[in-house]
Amino acid sequence: MPGQGFAASAIRVDWDAVERCLPFRKDPESRKARERLFKIFDPNGNKILSLAETDKGIQDLAQRERCDDINNTPVINRAFHAARCMGGDDPETTHDEDSYIEFREFRCFLAYIRHYLELFQMFDEIDDSNDRRVSFDEFRRCVPLLEEWGCKPETLAAMKSNPAAVFAEIDTDRGGMILFDEFADWAVHQALDLADDAGDVDTCDPALLHIKQNKNIANRQAPKIAARDMRNGVGAAGRNILKAAYNM
Repeated sequence: MPGQGFAASAIRVDWDAVERCLPFRKDPESRKARERLFKIFDPNGNKILSLAETDKGIQDLAQRERCDDINNTPVINRAFHAARCMGGDDPETTHDEDSYIEFREFRCFLAYIRHYLELFQMFDEIDDSNDRRVSFDEFRRCVPLLEEWGCKPETLAAMKSNPAAVFAEIDTDRGGMILFDEFADWAVHQALDLADDAGDVDTCDPALLHIKQNKNIANRQAPKIAARDMRNGVGAAGRNILKAAYNM
């Protein structure tokens, strides 16, 4: 439920329907469902998906399954850029990996749609004006919501003592408003969680660990850099996280 003083969100996600649409779990049935879904998303059969193909695939899936909630362009974009190129460069490939996702990254893409959709509902609850931007006044009033969603105690303390500093930290483009991409990058490191959603991504899922351990993973350069650092900078532990995140 919205925090005190907040209007009900215009977005109320049907989480059961989302669960049916997005087979990101690691069980054999979900794996088979992902294989079928990837083939539908990849009509030319080249075994890679562009942003346009994933966007079209999600739109068609939403229509088939009558689940409009997943047809959310900001969420799809962020999920795509977080998932793409998690494995870094492969000298055997001839395409530009940095622009596509492969099947091994497809599970992460679906898990990220589920996770960023949850963050999008939070963002919408804070955005009283419904202009898809959060002003300083809207942000300053959202402490009850952040408490409800399990925000880190040190962040809550900073919000209460110096909300302008926290706002400035999130507003990375210095535009005077917090956009969804900025909020999502900050929120993913705060371990926020809606109380009334069902079937969310396990907090220990390696796909989530990957984005939590890397700053702004969904921008255009971060996935390749983060995957490289995950492999080289933290050795076997990083490689194991990426391998577990794929779980193709």
